[in-house]
Amino acid sequence: MKSIQEEILQRLFALQDIEYQVFQSKLIPNLAPDAMIGVRTPALRAYAKELGRRADVGDFLAALPHRYFDENQLHAFLISLGKDYGETLSAVDAFLPYVDNWATCDQMSPRAFRGHRAELLGEIERWMASEHVYTIRFAVGMLMQHYLDEDFDAAYLERVAALRSGEYYVNMMIAWYFATALAKQYDAALPYLEQRRLDAWTHNKAIQKALESYRVSDERKSYLRTLKIKK
Repeated sequence: MKSIQEEILQRLFALQDIEYQVFQSKLIPNLAPDAMIGVRTPALRAYAKELGRRADVGDFLAALPHRYFDENQLHAFLISLGKDYGETLSAVDAFLPYVDNWATCDQMSPRAFRGHRAELLGEIERWMASEHVYTIRFAVGMLMQHYLDEDFDAAYLERVAALRSGEYYVNMMIAWYFATALAKQYDAALPYLEQRRLDAWTHNKAIQKALESYRVSDERKSYLRTLKIKK
């Protein structure tokens, strides 16, 4: 009898799209092309919903590290479907050390976190103190997703601005966070650019992403252009 891990690999290769695998490998250059099977995201999400109903899905989640990117994507989607906050938090903590690319990091969006934002803040702080690139990126992503609307506090902007990293994928997420903050909490976020509180690359990237946003008005975009740091 096949294990669930063997079943999953067989199914993933049955869903393989070689053209997509080639395309995807260019988007995630830090992974070797042969680490990607090439399963399209909608198919992976549908498969995750199917697997989520199985009693033995925990065996797959416990079988870390996975060999393929597509397995990691499937793992992230399964975590995202979880309903119990405590179980989901444990699953995230077990998986984060093995997350090795921006796509898996960004597509893990646990719905169980939505009703537990007060408790989640402490976990985000813990993840931000990590030395693992994608754990930090995930933490900033959770702040961006959950705390820029009705649960916003200007202290969160301060915490993200204080991050310093030589890692591209951390700095890109910081820029994305501030660009989103400019769209949602403009008056609170703007001083961080006016006062140049971010490193120059992240500062300019945040402005670039804000200029690309349809949620930022043309008038504000004109002003943001004047805040770019010239090389």
